[in-house]
Amino acid sequence: MTGMTSSSRPLLNRRLAEFGTTIFAEMSALALSTGSINLGQGFPDTDGPEEVREAAVRALRDGRGNQYPPGPGVPELRAAVVAHQERRYGLTYDPDTEVLVTAGATEAVAAALLALVEPGDEVVALEPYYDSYAACIAVAGGTRVPVTLRPHDGAFRLDLDELRAAVTDRTRLLLLNTPHNPTGTVLTRAELAAIAELAVERDLLVVTDEVYEHLVFDDAEHIPLASFPGMRERTVTISSAGKTYSFTGWKVGWVTASPGLVTAVRSAKQYLTYVSAGPFQYAVAEALSLPDSYFEHFRADMLAKRNILATGLEEAGLTVYRPAGTYFITADIRPLGETDGIAFCRTLPERAGVVAIPTAVFYDHREEGAPYVRFAFCKRTEVLTDAAERLRKAFAR
Repeated sequence: MTGMTSSSRPLLNRRLAEFGTTIFAEMSALALSTGSINLGQGFPDTDGPEEVREAAVRALRDGRGNQYPPGPGVPELRAAVVAHQERRYGLTYDPDTEVLVTAGATEAVAAALLALVEPGDEVVALEPYYDSYAACIAVAGGTRVPVTLRPHDGAFRLDLDELRAAVTDRTRLLLLNTPHNPTGTVLTRAELAAIAELAVERDLLVVTDEVYEHLVFDDAEHIPLASFPGMRERTVTISSAGKTYSFTGWKVGWVTASPGLVTAVRSAKQYLTYVSAGPFQYAVAEALSLPDSYFEHFRADMLAKRNILATGLEEAGLTVYRPAGTYFITADIRPLGETDGIAFCRTLPERAGVVAIPTAVFYDHREEGAPYVRFAFCKRTEVLTDAAERLRKAFAR
């Protein structure tokens, strides 16, 4: 009778019944119990800029944010977000009516979906997708409609015809993530233009998760969907400080959108955390004004780390999709004679002393993701070098 009431009704809301403990918790526990290098969950193993950390300490000591901050976020952070959007992308927003600070991007996505989706609405999302997307759509009562990114010419690509075909009269919203976790794909200007045309034509809302906006490599370019014609008034743009400044524990995210959309999202958000991360909001406001040299160094450092791990995986015999963005690498295990990524990841700690995440858990169509595994490279160089060597020794023929 575990997990059952006397009436035999399950304790867990049926909308969440398909979602158990996250794969991240399982794999992180496995890393701990085996003493393996954890390349599963996407958090850095070093802190971000010292001046940003000191800004948080200064805010704590000065008594700024130690009590409830304003519901929309502290004015300094909202102004900094607006300045960042204009400086980087030429997008102008009103800090008082078009910005909302959230408890990380995860809450922003949850609040947006709870606010904008009603039971029966269809939400089109790119598959594979970050696991919270599926849970949030379910809690909102929406129906997931996955459009699968598939390997082509060394990267995972979006089929625009498949996207168009996925939109029906019941579609309420497109949920996009670019740069894309877990595949590392960065949607191109042409792809984004086509998505914008589709959204305008079918009168769709769009939620875009852009937390990896500053992590693009090689010739890739991050372009906010809100910058395309007809999109500013229908797009909820989400980003956060965790990935860009390596302070993932602070959980400071934000939404930029038109006043009506921000009001809707805030109406849901106020009943989730209400407010959060008071002193950290002041620190992130300072972080957003760091010079371009910070972002350039950050990208260069991550690019070097990407190449260390990618080379190690290739030398171990896996097929590697070098990402154009994010700090994750997707690899295909079939060249090793393996086909089940979940089984592979559960045995990888014992075989190689490394932990990764099976990409299949990010798919509705599990068979599409079965042979793929995700590795995080947001770790110290010496850790990645060690992990690459362990993988080579375990699998290289």
